[in-house]
Amino acid sequence: MRIKRIQSGGEFEGKIGYCRAVAAGGFVHVAGTVGQGDDVVAQCASALDIINAALAEAGTNLENAVRVNYYLPDAAEFEPCWPLLSAAFGENPPAATMIECGLIDPKYRIEIEVTALAG
Repeated sequence: MRIKRIQSGGEFEGKIGYCRAVAAGGFVHVAGTVGQGDDVVAQCASALDIINAALAEAGTNLENAVRVNYYLPDAAEFEPCWPLLSAAFGENPPAATMIECGLIDPKYRIEIEVTALAG
């Protein structure tokens, strides 16, 4: 089995020891991804951009997403992200879960994890 590891250069990859994404077994598994910005919507958009870049490097895209997990420290902040998420996944929405939990740093308002079919 061929495994492709994709690094994005994020600050936590080296500190913790993980890859942004791993392509293996016909799937691309994108690690939980936070974005930059002053609010949850900006961070959501930024995280989606980072995820899209990792998927593109693996030869796939969000149209092939089969699973997405959202992690937020405040579930009330999830609804403002819905228009972005609906636009990102379009006609091919994946199975999804939203979990309210603490994130690695309080400045982060959303973390997104995606599994997609390989290209």
